This record gives sequence, structure tokens and C-alpha cells, in this order.
Amino acid sequence: MTISPHGGKLINAYDPSYSINPLHASLEIDAFTLANLECIANGAYSPINGFMSKGDYESVLHHMRLENGLVWTLPITLPVPKDRSLSFHTGDTVNLMHDGCIYGVMEIEDLYEADTALEALHIFKTTETDHPGVKRLFEQSNLYAGGMVTMIRLPKREVSDKYFLTPSETRKAFNDKGWKNIVAFQTRNPIHRAHEYIQKSALEIVDGLLIHPLVGQTKQDDIKASTRMKSYEAIIKHYYSDQYTMLAAFPAPMRYAGPREAILHALVRKNYGCTHFVVGRDHAGVGNYYGPYDSQIIFQSFSAQELKIAPLFYEHSFYCKKCAGMASVKTCPHKDSDRIILSGTKVREMLKNGDRPPAEFSRPEVIDVLIEEMRGTDE
Repeated sequence: MTISPHGGKLINAYDPSYSINPLHASLEIDAFTLANLECIANGAYSPINGFMSKGDYESVLHHMRLENGLVWTLPITLPVPKDRSLSFHTGDTVNLMHDGCIYGVMEIEDLYEADTALEALHIFKTTETDHPGVKRLFEQSNLYAGGMVTMIRLPKREVSDKYFLTPSETRKAFNDKGWKNIVAFQTRNPIHRAHEYIQKSALEIVDGLLIHPLVGQTKQDDIKASTRMKSYEAIIKHYYSDQYTMLAAFPAPMRYAGPREAILHALVRKNYGCTHFVVGRDHAGVGNYYGPYDSQIIFQSFSAQELKIAPLFYEHSFYCKKCAGMASVKTCPHKDSDRIILSGTKVREMLKNGDRPPAEFSRPEVIDVLIEEMRGTDE
């Protein structure tokens, strides 16, 4: 079946032929906002067609819905530096710049101040600046501009352009492959054995698997996108079937918003044409700010008819020495002492300490890519 985009229509706000007026005021945006601009323009954030006005922003904050009632869980906003507040007015067309280059324009429909402490509590469940999302939020201006956008130029890539498929392009690729039911897997880490176990379990019930890593801005200690893509290429080459697996890049930034971000990640993959979405333990989490399965529980807040993408919930997976393979608490009867708990954080820590993670953690081809990257960083 062909799944409809969220809201019924894919947005396309990318127009490289758009004629920029250099006399318009310009606004410098950061890499986080530039990534959001691309996700609006390519249709990933459909039905969002611009940065949020006050009405949508407040409705998302308090009700996890747009003003029209459609499910949406995270604000997509454009901060305006306070020292530039007098430069912009409703009705203006503003050139959006990053590092001195114009990437798009916005028609300002709304200018409003936000209570960022309230936003932090609703979105991240905390106001502690140890949380990377809260830290970013408090460092930016609380004056937001809302309005429709047009993107005229794509950003420079750390990852090969061939992976940046738009929702229209992934949908066409699925159709060409004859896939009717597709499961998406969101990740910001190299694939370890627990990920592989979950992905292949999910693949058993659908026609195809989209491994769809987020390659926008992440935490400073996360492994960079170019290295992660090399690791995905390596594991897919040796351990996945090309006939049933596809790799593409999701250009969004990471928010670490836990449950709310899990819903957004599902809705976005619906826009890319996926019918199912994997939600694992602590999806989009960081530290101890969310319960281990909060990102699964939040799906109970919405009906299947509203979401129209099927979440697949998985227990925490591990390698069991007695089972001699991957398992979960549902499939393994053995003691904790027999279980090797896997995580991207543990892999990063071992690599930083000069230790090679064992085969129970990750495939050797993946570890080789990561070790080579660490050597390059040290040189």
C-alpha cells in the first residue's frame, strides 16, 4: 500500500530558480535552523510549510498538536537575535543566511516572544542545562519569527549527496523495489548487535527496511555523521540483503527530546513513505531525563488513526553468552551475569580508552571503521 503523508500532502518548498532580492533584510541562522529549513523544504516535516507562528507553537507545546488538531509534538521555530528585533516586521520577506550564504527566504507572518523555561519543561521535561537540548534552547533568543519559507540552495554535505533522498524520492524508490510495507529505523549511532537484532526482527514482517540515520547536528561527543555512514555501508555490505535494505540520510538535527521526539521521528518516516517505525528503549533520550520506555508509552496518547504509521516496540536487547546470540528478556531465561549489555555509549567509551569492542558488541567491519576514525582524529 502507499501511505499518505502526514496531513495528506507532501510539502515542496525547494526552488533553486527563486530570484533573491538583495535589498531584503537578512537574518543569519545557525546549522540547527538550517537543517530544519531543509526538512521543511524537502517535505520531511509535512504538513509544516514554514517556521511556526505563535498559535501553532503554543498548541504544540501544550497539546502536542497543531492549531488544526493534527498531531505534532515538537516546535519548529526560528529564533531572531534580540539586537535585530527592530529590523524585522510582519509582512517582510527576509533572506535566510548561514556563514554568509543565502539559503532561502521567509515571509514573516508573526513575531512573538516565547517562555523558553516553559518550553524546556514541556519538551525536555527539565530546565537543567546539562541536557543538550535545554542548553541550546537557553543559549538562543526567545524571540521567534513565524512564516512560510522557500529554500533556494542545499547545504554543504559531510555525507555523500547520494544518500540525501527527499520523501518523494524514497517513495519512488520503494515503489520501484515493489515494497508495500516498509519499516524505518532511526539512529544517531553506529549499528551494534542489538540494533542489528531489532532491525532484522522487524524486517521479517515487512517488505523492506530503511536504515535512516539522522545526520544533522548532534552532541559534541556523538560520532560524526561521515564516520557513521561508513560504518552503515560496511555492515550492510556484509550482513544485509541489498534486495530488502536501503540506506538514506535524514538531514534533521537531534533534539534529545525523548518521547516527543520519538513521535516526530515516526511522523517524519511516514512522510518518507514508511508504514512501520521501530521504537526501541530510550528512543531519542539522553542521560536519565526520561524513563527507559517513555518513548513507547507516549504512543498511547494518540490513536492509530491519527498517527497512521505502525510503531514496533522492542525490549532492551543484549548478547547472552549461554544463548550464544542476541536476545531480550522475552526470549532469554538466563541471569544478568550471562548477559552483555550493549549501547552506543559503551562502544564510544571503549574506543576512547583504546579498547577494541568484542564481536558480541558489534560486527568487526564496523569496529574497523570506528578504530580507523579514532586514529585519524588522534593524528
